[in-house]
Amino acid sequence: MEDEEDVPDQEFPLGDGTAETEATVYCPYCNETIEIVIDPGGGSAQEYVEDCEVCCQPWSVSVQYKEDGTAQVSVEPLDE
Repeated sequence: MEDEEDVPDQEFPLGDGTAETEATVYCPYCNETIEIVIDPGGGSAQEYVEDCEVCCQPWSVSVQYKEDGTAQVSVEPLDE
C-alpha cells in the first residue's frame, strides 16, 4: 500500500524531471530584470507574494506549468 505522499499529482505529471526552476521577470515597480526561483513541487498552478530584491515592493506572482515542464510566469503589483 502506497502512502498518499508517494502518489504523484495526477493533474501535474512528473514528466522527465526537467521542469523549469528559474524564471526571469520584470519588476512592475522599478522595471529591473530579476531572476526568481520557482518550485514545480508547488503544483501546476501557483499564486503567491514575493518581494522585489531591488526595490522591496511586493508582487503577486502567478506560475502556470505546462505538461512538458515549461513555466509561464507573470508578476503584477500587489496593490492591483
